[in-house]
Amino acid sequence: MPKLTDTQTIILSRAATRPGTLAMPLPEGLHGAAAQKAVAAMITRGWLEEVDADLRRGEPLWRETGDGHGTTLIATEAGLEAIGVEPLAASAVASARKAEPHADAEAASTTEANDTPKPVAIRGGTKQAQIIALLQRLEGASIAEIVEVTGWLAHSVRGLISGGLKKKLGLPISAEKVEGRGTVYKLTA
Repeated sequence: MPKLTDTQTIILSRAATRPGTLAMPLPEGLHGAAAQKAVAAMITRGWLEEVDADLRRGEPLWRETGDGHGTTLIATEAGLEAIGVEPLAASAVASARKAEPHADAEAASTTEANDTPKPVAIRGGTKQAQIIALLQRLEGASIAEIVEVTGWLAHSVRGLISGGLKKKLGLPISAEKVEGRGTVYKLTA
């Protein structure tokens, strides 16, 4: 694992918990030249990426481009790897969010005012990350296969799939009966 400063660790850790791995706003007290230097170093290492900000969704700006638009910062897969968040699981969450259809601007702004973003953090090497990796396989995974890998009871696996992955993380998981395997769950992106 690369050596990170405390500031870099804080920025990437917060980004891992935000929808879309948004790195903004920066930690309190990090302003001006210090913020510019920290972000420039992280962009150079490939841990952060500067992207167009979606002002309709209220994304905080990193800098204004001068043409009425602005940019924001997001953590890359390399940045998440640097703090120990498994990139496979992080990319599954990011791709699932990109696949969600968004309503028109008025409907989106009213629902966003009512809904607070849910923090998402998937650490590498966890059981949750292992289950997401199993569900991403082409053949998917049955409850029995997941129980064998994790050592959990079947009801715990079903609870994680329905409550943790579907509801909390919003991942599109499908289920189908397969002869000889039972119900097989797949993460459809």
